Amino acid sequence: MRGPKGGHRDLTQGPILSTLLIFSAPTLASNILQALNGSVNSVWVGRLLGDSALAATANANVVMFLLFAAVFGFGMAATVKVGQAFGAGNVDAARRTFGTAIGLCVGLSLVLAPLGWLLTPHLLHAMSTPPEIFGFALIYLRLIFVAMPASTITVIMGMGLRGAGDAQTSLRFMIVSVVLDVGLNPLLIGGFGPIPPLGIAGSALATAIAAYVSMAGLIIYVYAKSLPLRLRGRELAYLIPHPAELRYILTKGLPMGAQMLMISASGLIIIGLVNQEGAMTSAAYGASLQVWTYLQMPAMAISAALSAMAAQTIGAGLVSRLGKITRAGLILNVSITGALTLLLLAFDRPVLTLFLGPTSPAVDAARHIQFLGSWSYILFGMTIVLFGTMRAGGVVITPIVILGIAMYPVRLGFYALAYPKLGPDALWLSFPVGSAAALMMATYAYRRPGWRQHARVVDQDECSEEAQADGDCSGRMAPSL
Repeated sequence: MRGPKGGHRDLTQGPILSTLLIFSAPTLASNILQALNGSVNSVWVGRLLGDSALAATANANVVMFLLFAAVFGFGMAATVKVGQAFGAGNVDAARRTFGTAIGLCVGLSLVLAPLGWLLTPHLLHAMSTPPEIFGFALIYLRLIFVAMPASTITVIMGMGLRGAGDAQTSLRFMIVSVVLDVGLNPLLIGGFGPIPPLGIAGSALATAIAAYVSMAGLIIYVYAKSLPLRLRGRELAYLIPHPAELRYILTKGLPMGAQMLMISASGLIIIGLVNQEGAMTSAAYGASLQVWTYLQMPAMAISAALSAMAAQTIGAGLVSRLGKITRAGLILNVSITGALTLLLLAFDRPVLTLFLGPTSPAVDAARHIQFLGSWSYILFGMTIVLFGTMRAGGVVITPIVILGIAMYPVRLGFYALAYPKLGPDALWLSFPVGSAAALMMATYAYRRPGWRQHARVVDQDECSEEAQADGDCSGRMAPSL
């Protein structure tokens, strides 16, 4: 959200709708690129290894999203602090925050990765993973855990660089990772030359190789170009978390991390319920998750841009302009997400056969899931647009409470009550029911005058980072950057 020299664009002037659209485009492009990696991998796995293997990756991705969520909130908080330090011209403070974030998050990943490897069978059993896909999921998830430390380092470095106003470097190495992962997948799955066919292990190994190559390349590049956040000599001691920096990162990062953990835990429960319906339903749901990943992206990008715009507007004392900004965000979300939903439903068969293959019996099941559940993302998008405006005024807890109510007592409660009559359809309908409840609660909270009257100036980068914590896990392995 920074200008070319690390400053911020003035978002309080000019036409709201077009500014919001242009300002959200870079975030949307980055999120699509990140998700494209997982989608292409799913295509290779589904087409080369079959429905059971695809279902296994869906189970693994939900677990990884949950674990990454425990780390990402702290990285998001560090991004804000780094940006504030650079804005004040204090490079040493930025490096100290960056070092603390790297030390904390990498330390967490080094604990979670081996723990995850050991607990993988128990996690899969807890998710009611069908026997037909258990073996695939066990191999895939364990190897993905091997990639976790490298992925964490790359992501936290990318977040820090973005906080310093450099979004291009992390984007370049994200592209490197995507190209490597996508290219290596078919070679390692099916074998090539002296490389024997590795099956689903090949897909996970491709992800791990891409993660470590990208990490090494990014570190080398940062030091070769002597970018501002590189740590040398005595600065390497900054990797040991500093108490003051750690306090800030934990205080700011816990709400974002808790929100992502809550969302991903809900996804874990849902996929456990899906698994109880059998391997074919799990495969159909896995393909649907990949499609749903893209449905929520416009709203997340719009919400991040809208939060930044609203934060500047409040800072400039133009609170009366907030209503127009919110309306513009809602119009954009309904237009883009609605059009994308209609497009994907109109061409659902060719899209889903990319993952499942044209002869798979899971295609029709996935089409049914899409028809019942896809509409929820239009409502969900409207909700997080409202959250974006409220967060700019310092409202942090209300969005977390609303999402918690919508995803647990409402969504899961509807499933429990409706399942005896509707069967598996209760699962798919629980998505729009939960989203509708969230939208009603968010609308009520937004219309209450109290938060406007007591709105405080919030750093626009903080608002934008918090907006990235709103997304459902869908088919992603990690939260959006």
